[in-house]
Amino acid sequence: MINSVPPPTPDAASDDAAVDAIVRSGPSGAIVVAGIATAIVVALWFAFYLFVFLPRGAVQ
Repeated sequence: MINSVPPPTPDAASDDAAVDAIVRSGPSGAIVVAGIATAIVVALWFAFYLFVFLPRGAVQ
């Protein structure tokens, strides 16, 4: 095995600054994914209602 010099480790302060920048940007991606999933569930519910329950008519 060839031994090479390991890359220098970044400073802990720069890591903290990077994490702070990420947290400041907010969870916009998670909110978008949750919104899309909710829209899909609502659309499926309406499709099920329109194509299954309404064609059956009133239950007597």
